[in-house]
Amino acid sequence: MPLIYIIAGEQSGDVLGARLMRAIRARCPEATFAGIGGAGMADLGLISLFPMRELAVMGLLEVLPKLRLLRKRIQQTVADIDARRPDVVVTIDSPGFTLRVLRRIAPFGLKRAHYVAPQVWAWREKRVRHYPGLWDTLLCLLPFEPAYFAKHGLVGRFVGHPVLESGADRGDGPAFRARHGIAADATVLTVMPGSRRTEVSALLTILGETLRLLPPGVVPVVPLAGPVAEAVRAGTAKWPIPPILVADAAEKFDAFAASNAALTKSGTSTLELALAGVPMVVTYRGNPITAWIVRRTLKVPYASLLNLLAERLVVPELIQEDCTPAKLAAVLRGLLTDPAAGAEQMAACGRVLTMLRPAEGTPSDAAAAAVLALLA
Repeated sequence: MPLIYIIAGEQSGDVLGARLMRAIRARCPEATFAGIGGAGMADLGLISLFPMRELAVMGLLEVLPKLRLLRKRIQQTVADIDARRPDVVVTIDSPGFTLRVLRRIAPFGLKRAHYVAPQVWAWREKRVRHYPGLWDTLLCLLPFEPAYFAKHGLVGRFVGHPVLESGADRGDGPAFRARHGIAADATVLTVMPGSRRTEVSALLTILGETLRLLPPGVVPVVPLAGPVAEAVRAGTAKWPIPPILVADAAEKFDAFAASNAALTKSGTSTLELALAGVPMVVTYRGNPITAWIVRRTLKVPYASLLNLLAERLVVPELIQEDCTPAKLAAVLRGLLTDPAAGAEQMAACGRVLTMLRPAEGTPSDAAAAAVLALLA
């Protein structure tokens, strides 16, 4: 029975890990799993070495207070891998943690796969020189990544983007409106503040004030991400318009289908909304010092993957100092009152989504095949 050790460091990684576990079991029913994950992976039987939420930290300065704990968790993870000697180690995203683990276990001679290529093509490109020897297989979500890593002597394999498996395009809008007593002609706005504590702490007040500046009658809906659910509940309780809070994926996708538009932080949520056909405004605000450091090494013109893949501004981006209630509300008002703008945005997003499909099967199928190939 092959033992596959999977490490996820945040909620999106837990979702990927759970889908990967299902896809591996479909091909190799005798496979067993260990590692670090969240609720999704736990539902499939994985007992996490420690709570995954301890790793969900983003930002250079935001990491500093947790350095001691993160070092301890790296040591604990390496010791557990050394004791178990799994057949394959799969690390998922969270490069600040996972790549350090991969380097520490290199002498063990284990097969290693890293799922979600580090975004060195976006910033701090010099990091790529440290990657040779860290993994046997790099599973890439974006179609241009294998060619990028090939230029640096690293083999990448495009497996497709997992958002295509999310179900974001299968929501039931009328059912959502009926459950929550929302009129058929009411304006519904999905608001997505993120899944990391640093994100929601920076954005919740701004997003709440943005709602105050929108036309009367807008119904806000906020999907809750597990690691920050309580923080979002507490923060949105202070908003001028109490939002509808949704706690599971099916309800979130129903909310998407009921929405006229969305206000979302940058990240995978933009792809989910595009798949659901929801016009959006993208925003983000981080620590000002962190943002200054990132901008000095940034190599791409956009924050949203939709814009990066389209190579033009498909969805509006209001980042850092532009992330203010007045600016966000002004752009949202235009999107809510101009159906043609939303339709144009979605047509462009549809073309981008076709670029994210693997050659055959689902992204999880392709990832599972790549991982199991390491067992040969």
